[in-house]
Amino acid sequence: MAALPWQGEVYSQRSQLASCKRGHHGTWARGPFLLQDEKGRNIPTSACRNLRLQHVRTNKLGSQTLRKPFQKNMHTGVAPGGEETADHFGVKFSSCLGTKGTQYETNSMDFKVGKGRKDAVLEPSPPPKDTLLPWPQRQNPSGLRRQKRDWVIPPINVPENSRGPFPQQLVRIRSDKDNDIPIRYSITGVGADQPPMEVFSIDSMSGRMYVTRPMDREERASYHLRAHAVDMNGNKVENPIDLYIYVIDMNDNRPEFLNQVYNGSVDEGSKPGTYVMTVTANDADDSTTANGMVRYRIVTQTPQSPSQNMFTINSETGDIVTVAAGLDREKVQQYTVIVQATDMEGNLNYGLSNTATAIITVTDVNDNPPEFTTSTFAGEVPENRVETVVANLTVMDRDQPHSPNWNAVYRIISGDPSGHFSVRTDPVTNEGMVTVVKAVDYELNRAFMLTVMVSNQAPLASGIQMSFQSTAGVTISVVDVNEAPYFPSNHKLIRLEEGVPTGTVLTTFSAVDPDRFMQQAVRYSKLSDPANWLHINATNGQVTTAAVLDRESLYIKNNVYEATFLAADNGIPPASGTGTLQIYLIDINDNAPELLPKEAQICERPNLNTINITAADADVDPNIGPYVFELPFVPAAVRKNWTITRLNGDYAQLSLRILYLEAGMYDVPIIVTDSGNPPLTNTSVIKVKVCPCDDNGDCTTIGAVAAAGLGTGAIVAILICILILLTMVLLFVVWMKRREKERHTKQLLIDPEDDVRDNILKYDEEGGGEEDQDYDLSQLQQPEAMEHVLSKAPGVRRVDERPVGAEPQYPARPVVPHPGDIGDFINEGLRAADNDPTAPPYDSLLVFDYEGSGSTAGSVSSLNSSSSGDQDYDYLNDWGPRFKKLADMYGGGDED
Repeated sequence: MAALPWQGEVYSQRSQLASCKRGHHGTWARGPFLLQDEKGRNIPTSACRNLRLQHVRTNKLGSQTLRKPFQKNMHTGVAPGGEETADHFGVKFSSCLGTKGTQYETNSMDFKVGKGRKDAVLEPSPPPKDTLLPWPQRQNPSGLRRQKRDWVIPPINVPENSRGPFPQQLVRIRSDKDNDIPIRYSITGVGADQPPMEVFSIDSMSGRMYVTRPMDREERASYHLRAHAVDMNGNKVENPIDLYIYVIDMNDNRPEFLNQVYNGSVDEGSKPGTYVMTVTANDADDSTTANGMVRYRIVTQTPQSPSQNMFTINSETGDIVTVAAGLDREKVQQYTVIVQATDMEGNLNYGLSNTATAIITVTDVNDNPPEFTTSTFAGEVPENRVETVVANLTVMDRDQPHSPNWNAVYRIISGDPSGHFSVRTDPVTNEGMVTVVKAVDYELNRAFMLTVMVSNQAPLASGIQMSFQSTAGVTISVVDVNEAPYFPSNHKLIRLEEGVPTGTVLTTFSAVDPDRFMQQAVRYSKLSDPANWLHINATNGQVTTAAVLDRESLYIKNNVYEATFLAADNGIPPASGTGTLQIYLIDINDNAPELLPKEAQICERPNLNTINITAADADVDPNIGPYVFELPFVPAAVRKNWTITRLNGDYAQLSLRILYLEAGMYDVPIIVTDSGNPPLTNTSVIKVKVCPCDDNGDCTTIGAVAAAGLGTGAIVAILICILILLTMVLLFVVWMKRREKERHTKQLLIDPEDDVRDNILKYDEEGGGEEDQDYDLSQLQQPEAMEHVLSKAPGVRRVDERPVGAEPQYPARPVVPHPGDIGDFINEGLRAADNDPTAPPYDSLLVFDYEGSGSTAGSVSSLNSSSSGDQDYDYLNDWGPRFKKLADMYGGGDED
């Protein structure tokens, strides 16, 4: 079969036979095309590279128009439908480019059209002939046949999407040995015995090969099979041959865009030819043929302003570029472009198409500088106000809002040399807010005339024939307000000696009212005077002393006394200001020195130690040391027993003058004189403890320490110990009382002399432990002995007193071994009770609360001895000395 280079075909309404540029007329036949000239000679298919078929079919009812394209495969000539009713067909060749020697082979024809006839009638086609593929053999010159090498079998072309009928014969494979022996044929490979299975089949006897279903080139474009020839016994007759089957593409797939919506952008004012974006569509058909060659074009553009063709697209690459000038974002912000992709190299008549949307946003550039909405603005501000918006400056900018091309920048270029104002940009409205950043004074400036310039953050785009900035005038009026009086020297410092008398004039601390154009009076008062030493005149601010100033007072810090005064005017509303007066007090010698230390210790003998003494003076230099220390003449014993040795200007030593002084406490007066002018003298007493000392000079007498008395810490410790002891005694008494009370609540109403109890210690055991410490062994009795009692009439009787009625007769208690430890415990307790002569002679009855019905034991109310005449109490004599008294009471004893 021939691989024809035609790119596509189109059918029209009228049938015509036209000649090519070289004068060829053509007829065509179903099956592989057979192009012939007027003399019936075959025409190479490459002579007409771009074949365009115009088709019309007529029948007995006349011509009719085909609304759907009647497509015919250009390689096989197979028409997909409607051929049976056609009376004749015609073709037209155009764009013939000459013969280029294309090799091709033909298959059998189903029908053909007579050449040169306008109204050709469909002629019956001859029966189909086989395309024979013989096994290649070669005979050598000697006449012997040998297999030199296999020929290359030409590929088999199968059109995709064939409508059948199936199976459809492709070729016949034949071995020349089938004349001698029967041969079986088979095929193997993908599409035969490998998935996909049974796409191709072969008649094992005749060798005819069939395709069993429609082909899809997009699913698989080629198949490689191997043909085998064997005899009836399965022996190989021929070597396998390779069969290559190619699926011929049909234009059955539309181009598909990668995206249905593409987004791109282009700056406004861009020149023609500016790249915008690229759209891409893929076609699943064979890209080497026209079926898969996609071409692009712009279908529509919305809006069509300022031109209906603002953009163009490269038909092969899909690049969209600008084709016209005039892009203006302020007029059109976005374009919607419908792009169409068509295969068959963009032929709209027979190609398949698809569309996508390209949204092109016109991006903003700074081609519109901001402009003030008016040339002048006005505002007012009260004096002494800061961070106050005085005026809002409005501008107009047509660029994209909230972008650097739109954001305004304001600057004051004149009228504010002192920097009282600034212009800030409102980020939302883009207005300029004139703000006071430095307080203005009405008395100095009653109005300001500002010139403000505005521009954008981004520079103006090149080529814009406009000024990049705009200016406006701003008039600001200052409003006068009542200002507070102020002290010119807020911290006024004066110096004077301490001790000045009361009423002394110190200074005049006056304030200034800045409101020069208001007739207002200022009055003064004290705001802070810690020691209440000062007084200020309410009208003129004269400060006088109200007490004597003392530099050594606690209100003085670093020799300075500080007071705060208030000055207030009578404006509406009134305003006030404060000022601080600092008084530096110069020291005078008004404090006598004090001796240090106040107490000391010294040994009995003078050669062991001495006492270092000094002085403290509240004054400052030069009214302090050096000091003079001396002993008074009265009493005379002071100078007799003691002596002072000067060490330096501030220290001296006190020591014993005599060889021995009896241990004890001594008050030694010492006269101390400072160096002031005039000097001040003070007699201070130092308490000296004289005690025996060891070799190291430390006191050794305990009595001396006792005589000196206990310190505060020792007394507190003793008191705490006493309180602790008292608390412990009190807690012990309370504990004993509570224990005694608990014991009394557990005792029975029996004589103390007859009460014998065993104490059972309580251990915190959770199994088998006793609940009470005092366990009454008299309550223990054998259950068997109580059975006859429980059977009596109900009623509770106390048995801690002698029964009045007849005594009940109790049988002798049998000896029953007690199991386990509890049995041993009861036996030991019982023996102890039997040997105790002070134990009561009868059982004691405990009264318990009612715990509900359902108990297997009888009620204790059945213990009743109302009729005891028939009771026999002789068995009490067998119970031992513990029950002797009981036996005497009920048994009668020897009296019977």
